[in-house]
Amino acid sequence: MANRTMGATEWALLISLSVLWGGSFFFVEIALRDLEPLTVVVGRVGLAALVLIGWVYLSGDRMPGDLRLWGAFFIMGALNNAIPFSLIVWGQVHIDSGLASVLNGTTPIFTVVLAHFLTSDERMTPGKVVGVLFGLGGVALLIGPQALQGLGLHGLGQLAIVGAAVSYACAGIYGRRLKSVPTSVAAAGMLTGSTVMMLPLALAFEQPFDAGPDLLTWAAMGAIAVLSTGLAYLIYFRLLATAGATNLLLVTLLVPVSALVLGMAILGERLDWNAFAGMGLIFLGLASVDGRAFSVFLRRASMNTLIRD
Repeated sequence: MANRTMGATEWALLISLSVLWGGSFFFVEIALRDLEPLTVVVGRVGLAALVLIGWVYLSGDRMPGDLRLWGAFFIMGALNNAIPFSLIVWGQVHIDSGLASVLNGTTPIFTVVLAHFLTSDERMTPGKVVGVLFGLGGVALLIGPQALQGLGLHGLGQLAIVGAAVSYACAGIYGRRLKSVPTSVAAAGMLTGSTVMMLPLALAFEQPFDAGPDLLTWAAMGAIAVLSTGLAYLIYFRLLATAGATNLLLVTLLVPVSALVLGMAILGERLDWNAFAGMGLIFLGLASVDGRAFSVFLRRASMNTLIRD
């Protein structure tokens, strides 16, 4: 499928989305100081669902009554919210937000692999194979050779984020069947399904109503729900429709940058050399999967050769 050209509006939305999603790792880090992981997930999807359902009705749309469509919302909610959000917040109990965002950036790598086997129009190419190898090499470098000696909580936390990336990849493939559903309806339905699934788990395994979060925690939860989830998904589905899935993947190059800057500047986080080296390999992998950067380089190299000749 051909790549679509993005205008100034699409680029502005893409950068905004990267800041919103990068900020989510920062806000989760703050919320986890007072709240348990499943409670953070329920608060995130529940508040966001309420905001988006209100938006649906204010904009003149209605939530559907089709049970099959709600089944799709629940599956999408599990793959795109319930499973990855739970893995991410649990992982961030044991690793920093910046490292979590870098590992989460491997989503397109896993999307390429899964799409090859699960779809008929997204086959592997030599460039994609190279990208997958670079990306997996970056993940291995990030987790480090100590994993061969046994996984501690730090290593398990990193693997949890990788598991979230795989879940996001599955959601990206499954979510193509919701393209005909209005943006706000799809986002609200997905988040509603996530809330219905996660609330019983939080009540069974944690004591969310016994928590005593302070004002900063409430602010972080409001920000992650309204900004990094509700608003972010409106932008996500808008870009999916106008710019296409391939262009939307570019956000994964920008999210770790936003999260790293926030984590280092405000939370005082610091990453080791292997984290930056691994991030470099992941970025090379994403560039190889996307292919456009190398195409521009080859075109310029060909033009320079012609000029010299």
